Amino acid sequence: MIRPKKEKTNPRLKAQFLKVVENQLRDNDPPETKETLDRLMTEGHSRADAVMLIAQAVCVEVYSALKNNQPFDPVRFVRNLKALPQEPQE
Repeated sequence: MIRPKKEKTNPRLKAQFLKVVENQLRDNDPPETKETLDRLMTEGHSRADAVMLIAQAVCVEVYSALKNNQPFDPVRFVRNLKALPQEPQE
């Protein structure tokens, strides 16, 4: 089980990132999100933990896009998905 750090989090923001992941899974867009979910669950992560890990990769992309005033980078996103459960890199 993945234990979150003892940092204060914004529950509404967290819920929105989780919703993005669920939407990606529902729409199969990008398909790598579902592939990553399946892989992480095969590796022993619960579905909830796997979705949380994927949400971290989404968060990195949103943060980078806002910080650098650049569009979503699908190549980096997929690279970060493939590296999970390693923490996503900016």
